[in-house]
Amino acid sequence: MNLFFSFIIPVYNRPDEIGELLESFAEQTYAEPFEIVIVEDGSTIPAEQTIVDFMARHSQVKQRLTITYLKKPNSGPGNSRNFGMARAKGGYFIILDSDCILPPTYLAKVENSLREGFVHCYGGPDAAHASFSLVQKAINYAMTAVLTTGGIRGNKRLAKADNVGSGTLSYKGFQPRSFNMGLSKSAFEATGGFGNIHPGEDPDLTFRIWEKGYTTKLIPEAYVFHKRRIDWKKFFVQVKKFGMVRPILNLRFPKTSKMTYWFPTFFCLGFLLALVFYSIGIGLPLLLYSLYFVLIFIDSLLKNRSLAIALLSLVAVSIQFIGYGYGFLRSTLFTNFSGKKSEELFPQLFFKKVDADVKV
Repeated sequence: MNLFFSFIIPVYNRPDEIGELLESFAEQTYAEPFEIVIVEDGSTIPAEQTIVDFMARHSQVKQRLTITYLKKPNSGPGNSRNFGMARAKGGYFIILDSDCILPPTYLAKVENSLREGFVHCYGGPDAAHASFSLVQKAINYAMTAVLTTGGIRGNKRLAKADNVGSGTLSYKGFQPRSFNMGLSKSAFEATGGFGNIHPGEDPDLTFRIWEKGYTTKLIPEAYVFHKRRIDWKKFFVQVKKFGMVRPILNLRFPKTSKMTYWFPTFFCLGFLLALVFYSIGIGLPLLLYSLYFVLIFIDSLLKNRSLAIALLSLVAVSIQFIGYGYGFLRSTLFTNFSGKKSEELFPQLFFKKVDADVKV
């Protein structure tokens, strides 16, 4: 069990985000040495000076962390993570998005959990930092609340490792997300790392990890503050893509397909049907939808202690369901009945892999 950690962070035109993330590394209570690998994914606004400035301000951290800075042509986050892991010095990789901030005890809690129950892949939840905007906090609620499609990220019921050995492959267990994900070097080498689909590269990797007989788990206390640098329009595009990739993954890994993935689509179609019923004097279906949104409002209000965030959460959840539901339905119809490959139907969901000489 090699727990020398290497953080792998792809970045694309986000030097300010990297600066915030690096500052949170300086505050880690973890006392052992670790490595940070930053992969510049074809950026036109590089983060190199931000890294130099950080090291100049925090010269004392050189004793416990080193930063490896790599440059490559743009090929997407999955390929960039593979690029970084192939060149990292650690035996255990921790993959973060550049728009994350770590609480001070993050790495210490990861190590404690892995020593208590080692797995070759783990995931952690995300939370909203106090400094986030109201819209960011509302989107965070939609992406993490149990009442929405995002509850899987913080579901403690799936925290235990899923036993996929002993002959019968199990497709149950926590599916880590690549904004906060740990992966052993041996699991990386066995699977080849992330594929070229995006988004969806993280469940794709998780399913291949399970196929190799490795286990996954959630570490609930290893959360990150995930900024989600998006407005309403970008959020819609993002969740629509989430919906579009799921049928593609269902075709690749049929045993992972679940009826629950249809929920946002059925929810939206049901709402339209409820409006039809209301127009002919039958109001009960629309009343049930109203009660659901009242629950969303109350739940968000209790969690965020903000009337504004609770109201914006209604918008965020509506966008989440419409975007995901539409993307899932469209992709399901095209992937199953067009006779074409997914790469032909939705080229925007796939990056071309780029082999590049490393620049440090």
